[in-house]
Amino acid sequence: MTDKKKTSNKERSLASAKRIVVKIGSALLVDDETGGIRRKWLDALADDVAALRKAGKEVVLVSSGAIAVGRRHLGLIDGVLRLEEKQAAAATGQIRLAHAYQETLARHDITVAQILITLDDTEERRRHLNARSTLNTLLQMGAVPVINENDTVATSEIRFGDNDRLAARVGAMISADTLVLLSDIDGLYTADPRKDKNASFIGEITEVTNEIEAMAGVAPTGYSSGGMVTKIAAARIAMAAGCRMVIASGKKMNPLQAILDGGMCSWFVPASGPKTARKSWIGGSLKAKGTLVVDDGALNALKGGRSLLPAGITKIEGRFERGDAVLVVDKEGNEIARGLAAYDAADAKRIIGHKSKEIAALLGYRGRDEMIHRDDLVLS
Repeated sequence: MTDKKKTSNKERSLASAKRIVVKIGSALLVDDETGGIRRKWLDALADDVAALRKAGKEVVLVSSGAIAVGRRHLGLIDGVLRLEEKQAAAATGQIRLAHAYQETLARHDITVAQILITLDDTEERRRHLNARSTLNTLLQMGAVPVINENDTVATSEIRFGDNDRLAARVGAMISADTLVLLSDIDGLYTADPRKDKNASFIGEITEVTNEIEAMAGVAPTGYSSGGMVTKIAAARIAMAAGCRMVIASGKKMNPLQAILDGGMCSWFVPASGPKTARKSWIGGSLKAKGTLVVDDGALNALKGGRSLLPAGITKIEGRFERGDAVLVVDKEGNEIARGLAAYDAADAKRIIGHKSKEIAALLGYRGRDEMIHRDDLVLS
């Protein structure tokens, strides 16, 4: 169930986080009776976000609730919605959600950015890279991205609990170190505590085993649709990316501060951090599509922990797209590293041997300064 070796309090504390993804469920954000946004609760959450940012932490919000908010305004009050009705409700509710987040965070002079993505956007390589780059840029500029599933253009039935897994994939995409799932329950139990009074609380999980998966119950009624099943699925995704995950109750005001104060919650703690997990994935899980030959200067720079710049590359071999894995070899053909290319093979051939400041003039657009950023590169 859990590892005998207990992790430190620091590993199970929001105070040690640097980049946090917070998933907010519909049942917390939307009033079940009126279908309106719980503004006082949202204001309290925004206060928590502002406090985290003041402490030097980056925060991304993944918010459910668009369909739950929008259906009421379209008169779709009762019954199960058809796909096109869900999409219409999402289109109506999303603008109201975005406005609510903008208003509440503006009280703290925090800029909000809305991003609508799908699970496919996190899995298809080029879209993954574009989304990752956009999110990283927004965070560097001090904005708080608010993400939701792009339900309005779904081509198949909108799936229950997608935002739990979407939040985990976002966390993996941007190398977040902590994923917070705010729920209507305060953590993982051996059984559903609403049905089994003998259910035992589990505060720490270091491996998602079959036994852990068997503890997940069914989704609750009302606007919430994920349940514990999708939260365990999210834990698998997050932990594989080196991102720890916490399930905590969001019912009370200031739920993030409650976690900081040591409130009851369940921590899923991976064996390694996000950078280590990402490097392992690049180094051992991806098939190289091309080869970059570098000079001695670039070789020394890489060994010193720097990125690979176009100026240090003497030859390009193979056909690869942006985001594909490539080998980096010295002039004798010895592999020295592998990483993810920031340009496809055609553009790479046009800029090798040139300084980064010349890229825009050579390609007609301003791309990345590096051919392979050091965070996307692993020495062999």
